[in-house]
Amino acid sequence: MGQTKIEWTEQTWNPVTGCTKVSAGCKHCYAERMALRLQAMAAPGYARGFDLTLHADRLGQPLERKKPTLYFVCSMADLFHEDVPDDFIDRVLATIRQSPRHTYQILTKRAERLPSFFAARPVPPNVWLGVTVEDRRHGRPRIDHLRRVPARVRFLSVEPLLEDLGPLDLYGIQWVVCGGESGPDARPMRPEWALAVRDQCEAAGAAFLFKQWGAWGPDGVRRDKRANGRLLAGRIWDERPESSGALL
Repeated sequence: MGQTKIEWTEQTWNPVTGCTKVSAGCKHCYAERMALRLQAMAAPGYARGFDLTLHADRLGQPLERKKPTLYFVCSMADLFHEDVPDDFIDRVLATIRQSPRHTYQILTKRAERLPSFFAARPVPPNVWLGVTVEDRRHGRPRIDHLRRVPARVRFLSVEPLLEDLGPLDLYGIQWVVCGGESGPDARPMRPEWALAVRDQCEAAGAAFLFKQWGAWGPDGVRRDKRANGRLLAGRIWDERPESSGALL
C-alpha cells in the first residue's frame, strides 16, 4: 500500500497481485512490467512476479490509516479475476465496510462476474465500481454488465483508448477516465477518439477526466509521456463524480 502517481486516485491497496490477459487493453500491461521489476529487486510480495497471488496479510492495511483516502484497489491485479475466490473478495469488502472514512475504486475487465457476485451481497456505499473500455469488441459490452450493479458510483476507464469507440450508452455512468497508452510498445491514441468520448460525457452529464496522452502526443510524435502532458482541446479535464452534477 502506498502513494501513487496515478492521476485519478490517491493511494493504492493491493490485497491481490498478478493477472492474466483477457483483451486488447492487456497487451502491454504496465502492472506486469512493474511486477517483474519488483520481483527482480526482491521486493516483498513479488516473489512470484505477475502470477496471481492473494495477500491475506494486506487485508487490514487501510484500517491503519485514519485520514480519509481515495484508494485504487488492486492496481496490480484484477480483484474479479476468475481465480480469486468469492470468499476472498468478501474479505476485501469487509475491510471496505469497516472503513467508511475511505473511498475505494475497484476496476475490472471481468465485468461479466459483477452482476452475479453482487446479486448475493450489496455494494458498499464507499465503493466506486468501474470497468475498462479500451475498444468496441471487448470494452463496450462491459458497460452493460456494470450498469446492472447498483453501485453508488459507476465509472469507465477508457484507457488505453485504442480506437474510436463510436456511440456510448452512458446511462447510469457517473464518471469516465480517458487516456492513451504509455510504455515502450505503446499504441497511439488519436485526438478525435478522446474528444468523442468527452463530448458524449458532456451530453450525458458524466464527469470526464483526461488522464494522459501517454507515449504519443496529439501531434502523432512519440516522446516522454510527461512532455505530452494532459491537455485536451487546450485545457486540463479533471472532473470527479462528486462535482459532475450526475446522480450518484
